[in-house]
Amino acid sequence: MKKTIAAALLSLASPALWAFSTAELAQTLQKPSNVQGAFTQQRQLKSLSKPMITGGKFVLIPKKGLLWQMQKPFETTLRVRADGIMQWNGSAWTNPNQGKVGQSQQIKLFLDLLGGNTQGLEKQFNLALSGTEKQWTLNLTPKTAVTRQIFNRIAISGDNVVRKIELDEKQGDKTVMQFREVQTGKPLDDFSQKAL
Repeated sequence: MKKTIAAALLSLASPALWAFSTAELAQTLQKPSNVQGAFTQQRQLKSLSKPMITGGKFVLIPKKGLLWQMQKPFETTLRVRADGIMQWNGSAWTNPNQGKVGQSQQIKLFLDLLGGNTQGLEKQFNLALSGTEKQWTLNLTPKTAVTRQIFNRIAISGDNVVRKIELDEKQGDKTVMQFREVQTGKPLDDFSQKAL
């Protein structure tokens, strides 16, 4: 009898029963009407001794698109939507990558990562989620032939929004994106509204 009670207590205390699920994570990340903030991206190329660091601002509307405004080391504004990546030239949106093969898959992956579309990610990766709604980490290991050629793994961490993405690429390159000064549901400026 004591063993049964002990087993019952252990099962109640088991983190697996109280675990934060990928479906709950997706709900949390897709809840805000928009996410805005600043980013720093550090890219360590195998061929370079020092990392390349860029920074700027971003606006994300889950399931719709992303506005990526790099300010350092130079200014460039990109819009990432399901219909492609476009660059702002000061007066109009142009497609710098027109005709590039595989771009739509890259776009979908990036939007899925930032927008918390775990169903989309599960098609290409094995997902391992740990932590709670207030502090979680999602580790992705490639499961398709295409993703296995590009990545060793991807780690995403955050709370009610994504705070950090780490990409560990097959050829030895590593990218770390960190998001700060993040606000959710704030009114968008005119440029962001028109862009997205």
